[in-house]
This record gives sequence, structure tokens and C-alpha cells, in this order.
Amino acid sequence: MISLSRRAAVGLLGAAALPLPAMADDPEGGGDTGFVALSAAWLVIAAQFSPVWATQIGDHRFDADLDDMSEIGRVRLTQIRRKVVTEVIGTQTAGLTRAHRIDAAILSNHLRHELWSAEVLRNWSWDPLIYNERAGSALYSLMARDFAPLPARLASATARMEKLPGLLAQARASLVVERVPAIHAETVARQNKGMLSLISELITPHAGALTGAARTRLDAATAALIAAVNQHQAWIEKTLVPGAKGEFRLGADLYDTKLAFALQSSLGRAEIRGRAEAAVITTRKEMYALAKAMLAGRPGAPAAPDAPDPGQQQAVIKAALDLAAADHPARGEVVEAAETGLADATAFVRRKDLITLPTSPVQVILVPEFQRGVAVAYCDAPGPMDKGLTTFYAISPVPDDWTAQRAESFLREYNRRALHDVATHEAMPGHYVQLAHANAYPSMTRSVLSSGSFVEGWAVYAESMMAQEGFLGGDPLYKLVVLKTKLRSIVNAILDQAIHVDGMTREAAMTLMTETAFQEESEAAGKWIRACVSSAQLSFYFVGSEEHWDIRRKAERTWGKDFALKRYHDTVLSFGSPPARFVRASMFDEPIG
Repeated sequence: MISLSRRAAVGLLGAAALPLPAMADDPEGGGDTGFVALSAAWLVIAAQFSPVWATQIGDHRFDADLDDMSEIGRVRLTQIRRKVVTEVIGTQTAGLTRAHRIDAAILSNHLRHELWSAEVLRNWSWDPLIYNERAGSALYSLMARDFAPLPARLASATARMEKLPGLLAQARASLVVERVPAIHAETVARQNKGMLSLISELITPHAGALTGAARTRLDAATAALIAAVNQHQAWIEKTLVPGAKGEFRLGADLYDTKLAFALQSSLGRAEIRGRAEAAVITTRKEMYALAKAMLAGRPGAPAAPDAPDPGQQQAVIKAALDLAAADHPARGEVVEAAETGLADATAFVRRKDLITLPTSPVQVILVPEFQRGVAVAYCDAPGPMDKGLTTFYAISPVPDDWTAQRAESFLREYNRRALHDVATHEAMPGHYVQLAHANAYPSMTRSVLSSGSFVEGWAVYAESMMAQEGFLGGDPLYKLVVLKTKLRSIVNAILDQAIHVDGMTREAAMTLMTETAFQEESEAAGKWIRACVSSAQLSFYFVGSEEHWDIRRKAERTWGKDFALKRYHDTVLSFGSPPARFVRASMFDEPIG
């Protein structure tokens, strides 16, 4: 058992120590107070060193501050992380409660991942997107939600805007231009301009809430930041983009290490690939059976024999999917269609009583411009320390500069049935519901260090579960669209490793997405960029959903006649968002491993 005292834990903070927050909790009661103090001390440290992250999780003590992403800041943070991880790894886990053993494993994995990223992957030296995300989030996290009166949030935004030119300068000083991959440079060239829209849409319209010296300071900070963003854009376009010659593929060693940190699963690259390739075959067979039945007797339908060859299978599935693709919203109606999908999914979940629903609101919004170009939709939930605030289901609009042909491709992919499916994934009963349950778990350490594969896996599970339960009246075309989305998540896992380890070309990736997985050209082109500028994350969906279905099958066997969906869903989400193996261990009293 660790012997770290509360005083020793506070000592980790050094001269800048703050009082330990009230979230030094003990979810099982009577557990190890040393670990509770240590994890609480880490949370204070992490918030101090990353004020933007602190705002995102709902800790608003540092809202006027900004992350130090300079070399000095990185060195200081690495030293602190090393101290904390040494204490956590030295924990005698046999002396901790089950919940604390899980939290210790999660915290240790997180810290070791952060150290590895800083010292081995060294992404700060070649990935400009991490600076862009931090800069944009610094303002967006302050202004998107009404967690405090508008004048107070504007005052914090002013202070951050005064510091943001320095962060952009830190990016230019830290990035080794020739190590930056071209695709990263080109993506940040598009995203950086989004900082100006954050100012014009979230800051300037509300500036009247400040008067006198506060307003004068805000106006000066706004003007200085606009100039700094334009200066940074000029550097990106004239220096970064032309000089970016780096390799975006991680290679086997780096990828395997990152994947292990990201998943915290027993599944490795080879097993994931084998499972995914088998799942492609079985999912396409399911799609063919549905499509064959839907097309029966339809004039002009392709031949659909009981034992099709690959070409016949492809033609039949595509013909049925084309029926769904043709029923899409107009170019300017994507948000309205997303809202309809959310409303319909909410009504269905309530009627079927599938899970306990949160009382906090959810709202459809456009993806902020500084975040566009990577994901089409995402869920932006309030931090676990922010209670009762709105969750945003964000969806990208069709860009104004897209041709009619490219826009049509996008809209065919995100047709009306597909947007109903996206609503189940991002909101109801997907991320919005799951994260609300997770934020109710008493361990703040676990809440802020959620498992990506558990979170994304739940959302993919939710899509299939909703189709099985008869959402949209059991519409077979909707079920086919859900299977297509499932196929996409499977192919994501293949793409992830094939690109970063096996050297898959863009042409081969596009073929895999557009032919094997039936994705539209526009969607596939965006996914290629996303796969190149990220790694490991695209495996979350398939791996996580596999793990969720494994847990459900275990519950059905164990609970027998007492199994009920609402009981199961409420239970599986009651442990926060740890890796699935920890949820399984907690539900069925299995070894943590």
C-alpha cells in the first residue's frame, strides 16, 4: 500500500501548490487514502499545467491562463509526470479497493502514455494540429457554454487572447518544419483561419457586455490576436507548407506502442486485423440478405442469386444503398435533418425505456470552423465538473466552396436515414447519454481519463441495438444503413494500421472505403486525411464495439431470465468510462488483470 500522505501529495505541486480539490473521492468507501490524495494532487497539477483542459473538464480556476507549450513548459511538465507515475507504479495494488486499483491502472497508463508521447513520439516537434487545437479550444471552451456570467467569461477570454499570440509563437519555435508531414501542414493551413471565426462569432458579438477599461482591454486583445493569427497563417503558407517533408506514417514500433496505450486492451494489432477482416465478410453477407429482400420484384434491380459471386454481391448491396442515398436533405438543411434524427431517436428511447436518460440538455450545432476537416460529426459534452450544462452534437455543414458534385456526394453519404443513425451514435443513446452516466461516477480521475474505445464502442453498439429494437419502425433500409455504418467502423480499424504500418496508398485506401465499405467519394477523401493525421483512434470503434457486445453476451448468460436491456445498459454505464475489461471485471467480479 502506498504510504504517500496528503502533505506529500501536495508537495508534488512545488511552489505553486494549491489546496487539494474536493473531488479527492473514494468511490467504494474506506479505500486507500494515500492513493486518493495522490490522484487528487495529480488532478490539480494537470489543471495547472493545462488550463485549457481544466476549462474543458469544468475546473474554472484557471480560465484566465493558457498552457505553456514552450520547451521550458514541456520539461517542467515531464518532470512532474515522472514524479507522479513513479508513485502510482509503486502502489501496492493488493491493498487498494477494486475501484482504486482500476483508477491506479488508468492513471499509470495515462501518465506513461504522455511521457512516451513527449519523449519518444515527440509529436510536439512535428504535429502542428496539437497547437491549433489548444489555441482554438482556449476560447471555444470559455464561450460555448454559460457556466458563468458572460462578463466573467469575456474577461477570461480577454486574458487568454492576450496570451494566444505567444502560444502561436511557441508552435513556430517548437515545430521542426522538415519533420512536419505535408498532410498535417495542409490541414492546419485550413484550420488556422477558423480562429478568426471564433473571434467574430463568439467574442465580438458579445463585447458589449464589457464596458470601460475591460472593454478597451478586450478590443486591444482582439486586434492583437487577429494580427497574430494572420501572421501565423502567413508562416504556415509560406514556410510550413512548402517545407513540410515529414513522414506521417508511424511505422510498426511506434504504432503498436501507441495502440497499446490507447486501447488498454488484450487485443493487439494482429488480432484486431484478423477480427476486422472476418467481420467485413459477415457484415457484407448480412447486407446482401437485406438488400436482396428489398430489391425483390423491383424493376431494373440487379440479379440477386442465393449464392452471389463478389460482383453480384457488390451490385445488389449498392443498388439498395442507392435508394437510401437518394433520400437526402438539401445542401442547407443538414442541421435540420440532424435535429429531426435526434428528436426521433429521443422519442424512441423514451418509449422503449431502454436506459435511464440524463436531464441535462443536448443541442445540435455546427462544427466550429477551427475543428473542421477531420471529423464530420462529434459529441462535445460538458466536463464532469460542470453540472447540468448543454451537450453539443456537432455536425459539419457542406462547405460553401464545394462544387455541386462534391456536395451531392456528401449529402448522399449523410442521407436522412444516415443522419438518424449519426444521432444515435453522437447523442441518443450514444455519447450524450453515456457521458452523462460517466460524469455521475464519483471518481474524478476516472471521469477525466475516459477510455476512447469504451466511449466510441458504446456509440457503435448503440447504433446496432437501436436497429435491433425497431427504430424507425424496423425499416429495412434503415437497418441496411446501420450495417453500412458498422462496416465503416470495421474498415476504420483496418485503415488505421494498414496506413500507418503497412504503407497503404491513398488509392488502395479509397478503394477499400468506396468499394468494400460503400462510402461515398467525399466521405472517403475526408477519412483518408483523418487517418493520416491521427493514429490508433480509428481503431476505437470496432475494438470497443466488439468488447461491448462481449460484455452484453456475458450479462445475458449470467443474469439469465433476469436480463433486461434497461438494467444492463444502466449497469454497464455505471462504472464511468474505463477500458471495457475493467467494466467487465467490475460487473462480474472477475480479476482486474
